[in-house]
Amino acid sequence: MGWRRRAVTPLTLVAAGLLAVAPAFAQAPEFRIPVLVPLTGFIALEGTSQRNGALLAMRQIGDVAFRPEVLDTTSTPEAAVTAWSRAMSDGAPPIAAIGPILGTQMLALLPLAEQRGVPLLTISGTARLSEMGNTHLFRFFPSDGTVKVAHARYVVEKLGAKRPAVIYQSTAYGQSGREQLAKTFNDLKTPAVLEESVAPTVNDLTPALLRAKAANADVLVLHLHAPSTVLAVRQARQVLPGVPIVAGSAMHQPATAALLEPAELKGVCAETASSPLSAGSRPMADFLRDYRAAYSNSDPDAFAAAQYDAVYMLRHVVTKLRAGSRPVSAAAVREALATEEFRGIGATYKSDGKGNMAQEAEIVCYDGTSRVPVLSSRYAIPPR
Repeated sequence: MGWRRRAVTPLTLVAAGLLAVAPAFAQAPEFRIPVLVPLTGFIALEGTSQRNGALLAMRQIGDVAFRPEVLDTTSTPEAAVTAWSRAMSDGAPPIAAIGPILGTQMLALLPLAEQRGVPLLTISGTARLSEMGNTHLFRFFPSDGTVKVAHARYVVEKLGAKRPAVIYQSTAYGQSGREQLAKTFNDLKTPAVLEESVAPTVNDLTPALLRAKAANADVLVLHLHAPSTVLAVRQARQVLPGVPIVAGSAMHQPATAALLEPAELKGVCAETASSPLSAGSRPMADFLRDYRAAYSNSDPDAFAAAQYDAVYMLRHVVTKLRAGSRPVSAAAVREALATEEFRGIGATYKSDGKGNMAQEAEIVCYDGTSRVPVLSSRYAIPPR
């Protein structure tokens, strides 16, 4: 079934308020949906986008009453477990929950979700999540097994690079991406000349960049969170001017690009699931307009779009269960999410049996005159 939504004007969004309930479903049951996302800490930028996408969708949907319950998971597994415990202590388990983007937090939550029978809708890219055999995982952002393959293939096949240098975050996110990049580069017979791990707290990447220069790298491959990505790009322009940069999905975020001058972005590309700012379709352009109206003219990224699509697919399965006069329970929602296909604004989603709902990736690039990237390449790569 394709993507559908009612028309929403900016004025309607402002007037409705964050938790407004439309009269159309005043008599319908209300479904509490915990939104567990990191709103503070080193991944707050990504977590805020995730929250915003989920809330925008819940606000727009007029035929199913979703009541979001937002809980900050900060940046540790322990905080995510605490947030989960709070969310699950309020009576009956919800029919579904939004899981945090941070891989270590999702690794901690998935066994708890299985115990309670609650499907977790997330945009975390950590490849290991789909290797756990957990039937309550539903990942709406392509895993590292998709985006990192596209990342490496673009470097080798499109740029013709022979000596990639990989700088990755020391977190589980970074390690997952590094593993997939290394495997693909080796498959392409273009092994990295340097692999450098950096902690999110590092505030000077010059030593790593100098090692890439000494290794005679002909491209920088970044797999970093947003703050480290900005630092790497800015300092690379001093240490390795003219060397192309192909970064991870943090780079495509408008909030990340806003911290760099357009000239600093020349020759910079990024992997992502989509680029709402580039608005390549009418539904995506509508999403961009509505997001800006709802969030004070800030721009959405692929994380917001993917989480938005996840909520709309949840609405799709709830509507279908009701149409078949079936009880809307967590178990029924989990079964429907595992078998249904749904066309969203960013992709067409269908589980591969391991909880991977999206198998497409894009590479977008900046031309040095604007902070709006343009689509360079698109890949369809099922996770291996």
